[in-house]
Amino acid sequence: MADSFNFELVSPERLLVSGNVSEVVIPATEGEMTVMANHAPTMTTIKPGIVTVKTADGKKDRYVVFGGFADIVPTGCTLLAESAVHVDDFNSEDITRRIETARKELDHAKSDDQKYGIETYLAELTTLQGIVMPA
Repeated sequence: MADSFNFELVSPERLLVSGNVSEVVIPATEGEMTVMANHAPTMTTIKPGIVTVKTADGKKDRYVVFGGFADIVPTGCTLLAESAVHVDDFNSEDITRRIETARKELDHAKSDDQKYGIETYLAELTTLQGIVMPA
């Protein structure tokens, strides 16, 4: 059996998860990361995506997150999300609204760096939309 560690998923609205888990997969901006007990200390930013939480008894739970950052230490992981919701409570209109807002911002972007950032965010949202709202 895998060692467990403390994991907390926090959004501005509420604490979504707090407890011992065996594994967490987070959508880090540099790529998906699997966090387990005794992980090397790391701090990373989070892109829009799915956080998968695996408990010690093997059950998995999934949460949709829209950015934030994670602080990982050998004894635990805290993910502070800009916005997060359980995948079962996800409202498809939310992601559609975010995509529309990003497209409007792209139309008004003034610099190449700003355009690149918005295009990257838009691509992440579109990928997430395909995951949580399959055709």
